Parts: sequence; structure tokens; C-alpha cells
Amino acid sequence: MHFDTFKEIMDYAVEKEREAAEFYDELSRHGQFSNVKDLFSGFAKEEKRHQSMLQDFTKENLEYYKIEKIPNLKRTDYLVDITYEPGMPYSDILILAAKREEKALKFYSDLSENTHKQEHKALFRILAQEEAQHKLRLETMLDDHMAEMGD
Repeated sequence: MHFDTFKEIMDYAVEKEREAAEFYDELSRHGQFSNVKDLFSGFAKEEKRHQSMLQDFTKENLEYYKIEKIPNLKRTDYLVDITYEPGMPYSDILILAAKREEKALKFYSDLSENTHKQEHKALFRILAQEEAQHKLRLETMLDDHMAEMGD
């Protein structure tokens, strides 16, 4: 993927965050996932917050964040990508969601490594960290679910 301007990067990132929020909103509305409705609804809110961070980006908005190392369980790193289909099994939903977070994490990590402005680097590191937290949470849930299923 090639971007010619910082605005193109930001527009693309805003669109991806909007898509992610819609994805989690859709999952939160499905009765099949009523036990994790609040989780998916919370993820949707966080993705909307990411969208706002990108749209309202200022250096001052970043001062409240602390960068931390987030563990990577790698539970879904080597699985193939799957496409969302209504009615798909819970484990597949968790895999799909974790894979989406993995891609967002990589996107923001790559942007952070390839920008020279410190405030842009900080923004992308913060967003990468938040996507890593989502991935960890989803993979932990997948681990727990698979353990319940005997895996």
C-alpha cells in the first residue's frame, strides 16, 4: 500500500477505524453473541474513539497515553484469514476479530516505524498498542473458549 501524503494515510486509517466500529457494532447486535454483546459494543466504542483520535489529531491529545508492552499470544497469527458470515461459529468470530486487530496493529506499527515526525510516531504507537490490547483480549477469549471445548 502506498500513500503520497500524510492526509492520505490519515483518511485511510479513519476509514479502517470506521469499518472496524461497524464490524463490532454488527456483532454486538447479533443475539448469537449475547454473552459478549457488551465486549463487542465496547470494542465498537473504542474503534470510534480511534477514529476521533485520527480526525482530531493534535500533539497535546497524546500526552495522556503511556506506551506499554502488550503480550502477544500469537494464537491466531498463523491461521488463514476468514470472511465474516452471519451465523458463523463463535470461535470463528473470535479468530476473525483477532485477525482484524492483528492487521490494524501491523498497519499502525509500520506507520510508526516509517514516519519521521515524533508526534505522528507517538500517535501510531498508541493506536498500535490499543489494537494489540484488543487482539490480546480476543485471543484470551479464544483460548478460554477452546479450553471449554476440549482443545
